[in-house]
Amino acid sequence: MSFEVGQIVAERTVHLTRESLVRYAGASGDFNPIHYRDDVAARVGLPGVLAHGMLTMGIGASVVTDAVGDPARIIDYGVRFTKPVVVDPDDGAEVRYEARVAKIDDGIARIDLTVTFDETKVLAKAQANVRIDEVAQA
Repeated sequence: MSFEVGQIVAERTVHLTRESLVRYAGASGDFNPIHYRDDVAARVGLPGVLAHGMLTMGIGASVVTDAVGDPARIIDYGVRFTKPVVVDPDDGAEVRYEARVAKIDDGIARIDLTVTFDETKVLAKAQANVRIDEVAQA
């Protein structure tokens, strides 16, 4: 794959459910009840049960990995959490990921992720620097 500034290199929509959150809690060890109990979320002033921020971030990393083909190519990855992903008990939540090449310099591409839920950005400065000098260029 060749990489050009402005190019969308990956897109994905992920449907999260309450079951997704329970599975992630088990895998990560993060059993904070705001991720599975409506009463606790309401008591602390949240709009509902929230997806784990690290789950949202981790899915973004997998989107970048799909774009470059090898997780070892990722030099660094960071995000700022800006808005919560509220996971409805019946309908779940659709989270949309778009990875776009923002900059290329000396075999390193900066991939910017736009991550939205309900038309709102939920991550800011979601960026990964990846080695592309060894990625097969088409």
